[in-house]
Amino acid sequence: MEDGTLSQTTPIPVNPSMHTQLVKRVVVALDVRSNDSGDLVVTKGDQYDVREKDDDATGTTTGRGGVRNLGKPVQLAARYYDEGADEIAFLNITSFRQGVIEDMPMLQVLEEASKCIFVPLTVGGGIRSYTDPESGKVYSALEVASRYFRAGADKVSIGSDAVIAAEDYYKSGNKKTGETSIETISTVYGVQAVVISIDPKRVYVTSPEGVDKKHTVVELDESQKGPNGEGYCWYQCTVKGGRETRDICAVSVAKAAEALGAGEIMLNCIDMDGQCNGFDHALMGAVSLAVTIPVIASSGAGKEGHFSDVFQKTNVQAALAAGMFHRKEVEIMSVKKHMEECKIRARIIG
Repeated sequence: MEDGTLSQTTPIPVNPSMHTQLVKRVVVALDVRSNDSGDLVVTKGDQYDVREKDDDATGTTTGRGGVRNLGKPVQLAARYYDEGADEIAFLNITSFRQGVIEDMPMLQVLEEASKCIFVPLTVGGGIRSYTDPESGKVYSALEVASRYFRAGADKVSIGSDAVIAAEDYYKSGNKKTGETSIETISTVYGVQAVVISIDPKRVYVTSPEGVDKKHTVVELDESQKGPNGEGYCWYQCTVKGGRETRDICAVSVAKAAEALGAGEIMLNCIDMDGQCNGFDHALMGAVSLAVTIPVIASSGAGKEGHFSDVFQKTNVQAALAAGMFHRKEVEIMSVKKHMEECKIRARIIG
């Protein structure tokens, strides 16, 4: 495309001389939080809202209901391991309100899961430095991550902290400080242990012209055009669980994260979350072409074909789903069989 605009319709080139092909991974995410009774449950949001709609007798929505409860974390994770998941991600979606060091229930989930699950376990939520409000003790991001690793995690996922690190990286003229959470953790545990979770939302524009050059603009297909027919957008990053936007795009954060030492990108899309209409190919294509580290497509899966589509149309190395597996609408092995039928290599068990 002209003007540096990316198109999601460009096919991914295949080299027929390459006989070795890496399998594409199917990842299951478990959003873990306390419900209103204080029990740790797996939940699933609709554009990041995890509460049931509270309707009155007439069917009119009157407020927010209870937290959706889709099961217990360890039992669900064990089920997905048995069913063929290649990786499992525990995402602690309320951890920004508390210190991870004292978050014993989440640590216990990891300790129990690691006893019976033998695929990589990723944990995210609250991987950052913080000060204990009672003791005044300061814990570094590395200390927080180390606690999770000792509990059984193979990888940690960094969210808001990565966006701030990327902003500082560009402000400094692309200089590393050696002090960001990405750098300190990857230096000790290796780049493969650090996953960056990016939560962007679309900013629709009618043309790439006039958009700040630091933002990567993509062209949208007919089904993704904006409310006023806008044919382009850039993907604005958010922090604090999607509640706060920042003036930086997903492509920029991904590139900075790779430079700082991240080994993988978990790429979400707030617009597609919980919609079951498929992954955002424009976003996945733009980011996966901009970095050399693996990208996990997230947000929007609702059927087997959505996995095959994103693998065929973008360079992502893995794809993630949650709700459709939790509700047993789709089985993991049916996803993998569909991938194999489309000549996309997958790890088949049994």
